[in-house]
Amino acid sequence: MKKMLLCTTLLFTGVAFAGGGSSMPSGNTIAAIVSNDPNFSTLLAAVKAAGLVETLSSPGPFTVFAPTNAAFAKIPQADLNALLNDPAALKSVLLYHVVPGKVTASQVTGLTSATTVNGADLNISTSGGMVMINDATVTKADIMASNGVIHVIDTVLMP
Repeated sequence: MKKMLLCTTLLFTGVAFAGGGSSMPSGNTIAAIVSNDPNFSTLLAAVKAAGLVETLSSPGPFTVFAPTNAAFAKIPQADLNALLNDPAALKSVLLYHVVPGKVTASQVTGLTSATTVNGADLNISTSGGMVMINDATVTKADIMASNGVIHVIDTVLMP
């Protein structure tokens, strides 16, 4: 499964590069941080396939709940392939991970919901020191970027 996921990731990353899209983001933007962290290679491939690199490089600010490669590996392979091959659905799913504004961990813990860039709401809960975004657990918080903040999650959020 991991080998298949890696091959899929490499395939889509290659497609994104071959498509003549933007080059690797630079600086300290959300897009640059994601592109420079190997734990986000599947997310990076998805962001490129959905045409969102420029959005996540723009001034923002944004709060991104970023799923790791392990989070994407929880999705059945056929479903992940279908999602990666449907740019509109992929964009909707990815924008469901983005909240307008810079919301730090201390602010997130005081919320019960947040409206995402795609217009849908996320449920936020805190229990035993753990923050949950829908069914995803925040595993690392407050990765500061020049255009917002990233909170790492262990599950891909589905609208």
